Amino acid sequence: MNRRKFVKNIGLGALGVLFYQFIGANEIKADSSYKLNYKPEPGKWLDNDITLAWIGHSTVLINFYGKWILTDPWLFDRVGVYFLGTTMGPNRITPPALKFDEMPKPDLILLSHAHMDHMDYLTLKHFADKYPNQIDVVVAYLTKDVIDDLEWKSIKVLDWNEEAQITGMRIKALEVKHFGFRLPWEKDRSRGYRKDGRSYNAYIIEREGKKILFGGDTAYTALFENHKSENVNIAIMPIGAYNPWTRNHCNPEEALQMAAMVNAKYFVPIHCKTLKQGIEPFNEPIDRLRKAAPGTSLLLALDSIGQTFILPK
Repeated sequence: MNRRKFVKNIGLGALGVLFYQFIGANEIKADSSYKLNYKPEPGKWLDNDITLAWIGHSTVLINFYGKWILTDPWLFDRVGVYFLGTTMGPNRITPPALKFDEMPKPDLILLSHAHMDHMDYLTLKHFADKYPNQIDVVVAYLTKDVIDDLEWKSIKVLDWNEEAQITGMRIKALEVKHFGFRLPWEKDRSRGYRKDGRSYNAYIIEREGKKILFGGDTAYTALFENHKSENVNIAIMPIGAYNPWTRNHCNPEEALQMAAMVNAKYFVPIHCKTLKQGIEPFNEPIDRLRKAAPGTSLLLALDSIGQTFILPK
């Protein structure tokens, strides 16, 4: 590393720590005595099924007919700035349903955007170090730089409405309503920097005629109407951090509406019960989801971290 890059990293790290100390000052500390009620057993999953489990926050482990997929993986205690071998930022409240060493090797990692709770460098570094040049990764426009120093099999950048065939699956990037900067002084598309700002995606994954929507992170938007012909089987959608962040995060009822826009049948909640980001009560997003779902055309696939769902044939 040359002197200029070293000095730049020192500055970015210091400023990033100050930023995360500010926004995380009131975070609840992770409680080692907190026990989840469910634990996935991926070693028992069958390759002729579509099986998934909510690992925590926006991390979902999927076996899609024999292909292993991870969404926005974060498997360690803290999230924030990775600097000089450690992560500095707020702790998670609940543990991940699987530890890193309990995870199967992913064929594909989907990263929705560069926010640190969705593109956790420490988790990604562990995967790249354990499986060098063996994992394909898909990222949003102008976010590849965060992880391109790691040893991946490939990194595919997908902009809105672009798609690619990767490891036997069709991956399509969808526009959502969110923001993209990793650090607050960076340019992102929500601020009008369409060509030189960090972007943010949802994704549709298709294999053997079945489809999964990974909604990433989004506020309510009718943009999903543009993809209603996809007829998604499973919609994985964020439902937390809406109070007071309604401009960037949807509430449970809005998440159900957006899933219905793509004619989804089953609904999987994410982005809650892991990290205190909004001021809504800890259990409120799931409670509201359970109350609202019966009035829709969607079926709740699961509603607790660690639960496993197998798509009926």
